[in-house]
Amino acid sequence: MNHSAEILFLPKNTNQKNNTFSIVIPSWNNLPYLKLCIESIRKNSTLSHQIIVFVNDGKDGTFEWAQSQTDIDVVYSSVNVGVCYALNACRKLLQTDYLLYMNDDMYVCPKWDTYLWEEIQLIGNKYFFISATAIEPVASSNCAIEYNFGTDITNFNEAALLEQFAQLPMNDWQGATWPPNIVHIDVWDLVGGYSIEFSPGMYSDPDFSMKLWQMGIRYFKGISKSRVYHFGSRSVKRVEKNPGYYTFINKWGMTSSTLSKFYLKRGEPFKGNLTEPNITFSLKIKNSLKRLLASFKRNNF
Repeated sequence: MNHSAEILFLPKNTNQKNNTFSIVIPSWNNLPYLKLCIESIRKNSTLSHQIIVFVNDGKDGTFEWAQSQTDIDVVYSSVNVGVCYALNACRKLLQTDYLLYMNDDMYVCPKWDTYLWEEIQLIGNKYFFISATAIEPVASSNCAIEYNFGTDITNFNEAALLEQFAQLPMNDWQGATWPPNIVHIDVWDLVGGYSIEFSPGMYSDPDFSMKLWQMGIRYFKGISKSRVYHFGSRSVKRVEKNPGYYTFINKWGMTSSTLSKFYLKRGEPFKGNLTEPNITFSLKIKNSLKRLLASFKRNNF
């Protein structure tokens, strides 16, 4: 983190008792996509929500625009501090029991929030981690639906998306990890939010899932009916990436793919609470060797 960063907390309304979720959106000079994201939340949400935008740098006018919006609470950093610091800083302004992390290049589909809230009511406790389901022009994983409604904001076919999104086939899936995701604030606080050793953010998502696993969370679920359109990591393509792959192995003694495949069973049809994985001896040896390699790599970064 750049120690010259100046963090400003600029809440608009400290009495938001009627809101259901606190939607936290980190944004780094991505104003056209952020505007579209916020507009979709306003237009397609069934419930009312607190919206918090963390403005990284904001030299493209993001700060001024966010400040001019009466329904957006703002946290501002004078330099780009990345996703991990952004999410942790926004915790200070939360006015609901649920922190929902969303990317600024996402467009939420109608009733996206209703399906998440209904799931939370069915669970009946705070020990869960659930995600909405992304529709992407090119699916980034088996958790996403691949369908092209536009590769960027200039060719985005909003009308076609709104007409067709609900008919695209997908089942509820295991292994919630990526945003938009939601967690109870007590669980967020217990695991300490996002780990800043992964700043500016690569591999911070699986690390958060692993921290939840370590505290005993076993309900990781992707909700098929809750859908968002995701243009695809607009900021990640610009940022100088951290060595998160090796950081993860050094921290947990396994690769993130081991977590995804054997612990979270990410992308498989949802069957309820996850159970302890059966890690073979050969996989343990493989992870041990990769940890040795990761230690070597870490010393050379």
